[in-house]
Amino acid sequence: MIKLHHIDHIVLRVQSLKPMLDFYQNILGCSIVRQRDDIGLYQLRAGTCMIDLVPVDKPIGQKGGAAPGKEGRNLDHFCFRVEPFNPESIEAFLAQEQVKFSPPEERFGADGVGLSIYISDPEGNMVELKGPPTGNH
Repeated sequence: MIKLHHIDHIVLRVQSLKPMLDFYQNILGCSIVRQRDDIGLYQLRAGTCMIDLVPVDKPIGQKGGAAPGKEGRNLDHFCFRVEPFNPESIEAFLAQEQVKFSPPEERFGADGVGLSIYISDPEGNMVELKGPPTGNH
C-alpha cells in the first residue's frame, strides 16, 4: 500500500504568466525557486509545497491541450493551510490588494473542521486559505 504524506506540488497551466507570478508571489507570499524559460516551467515555493506554473504557449503547457477557461478549468480548487489564521487580518489584506474573497466558513479538511476563505487567482483557479481545526465536527 502507498502511504501519502502531503501534497508535494501542483501544476497549473496558465495563459498569462506575469499576473499569475505576481499573484502567487505578492498575494500568497510564494517565491520562485526554479525557472526554466526554455521549456516554460516556473516553480514557486508555497510553504512545504510547490506550485508549478506552465504557460500554455510553451513546450510543457502545450502538452495539455486547450487553455483553461470558464468552460474548462484545470481543477476545482486547491487548499493551503494558513497559520496564524486571523480572518479579519486576511480579509483586510485581500481587500487592500483588491482580491475578492468569500466570507470565512467552517469547512472540513485534512486536519478536521476549521475556518477557511476562498479566493481566485488571476486566471480563475480557486484557492482555499484554511486555518487550523476549531474542534467542531
